[in-house]
Amino acid sequence: MGVNKVLMTGAAGYIASQLLPTFAERYEMVLVDVSDTNRTGNKVPGVNIVDLVDSDRSGYSAMFEGVDAVVHLGYKRRAGPAVDHFSYENDNVAMAYNVMRSAYDAGVPRVAVASSNHAADWYEHFLIHERKMEVLDPYALALSDNFYGWAKATYEHMGFLFACGFPGDPDTIVETAPGVTASARRRLEVVMVRIGAPREINVEQFKDNPAGFKRDLGAYISQRDITQLFQKSIETPDIENEHGVPWQVVYGISNNTRAFWSLTNARSALGYEPQDDSEVKYADEIRGFLTGDDPAGGVGRVGLS
Repeated sequence: MGVNKVLMTGAAGYIASQLLPTFAERYEMVLVDVSDTNRTGNKVPGVNIVDLVDSDRSGYSAMFEGVDAVVHLGYKRRAGPAVDHFSYENDNVAMAYNVMRSAYDAGVPRVAVASSNHAADWYEHFLIHERKMEVLDPYALALSDNFYGWAKATYEHMGFLFACGFPGDPDTIVETAPGVTASARRRLEVVMVRIGAPREINVEQFKDNPAGFKRDLGAYISQRDITQLFQKSIETPDIENEHGVPWQVVYGISNNTRAFWSLTNARSALGYEPQDDSEVKYADEIRGFLTGDDPAGGVGRVGLS
């Protein structure tokens, strides 16, 4: 699919800061966020200040017109005890709906959404790190033990609804070829990217937590790999799964030796070819802490035994 104009939400956020250097050169960008100031206090030029939690979509729906793809990175931060996070994350679910609905109504072909590894982090917490499971496939039932992960899993299922085209609703008239129309359901193509650890690894932060260091080595994704993955997510022409639904859930990690999430469908469905491996990039940090004479990190991929 030809992608020329891209709308990006959360445009002043951390993930956007990794994507924009390449995206701004490659596409005409429409930038949306609740602030035009990034986490370092610098202004992000061209950001439209919009609250996408607002259910009155008429205030921002025009921004989606003529857009070839949407990259949804917007997120409302939570506060307080974990049991009280529902209201914050419910707002994030509403925001994801408003973005998908606005794209759907405007005829945008494709939406790529920042999901998270936390959509299925119960497996990581209780199976993977206990060595009861080796690798998690993204199509295992999304199970989380926190409201943040619940919200991300809800994004994924909601994206599936849009990708199915809401059977039961009246069909719309679509153009199948120049001048040729047919009656069909409007389907929004959706890619959910379960982002891993999109940050550089500082071994000094893990001196008393070797298991955490090993975990981040498995979850790491470099800037050039996350940029490539989101590019592939909006540019790959055909993303239909084996059931004919244009919906994919992919893990967002580099080509890590210690990976415990599967990249199989990211490679096969999107053509993702990650360039980095944390084992190579952080070889010097690994040496001495996890390998060599009397390493502090113990043995095993994640745990200490």
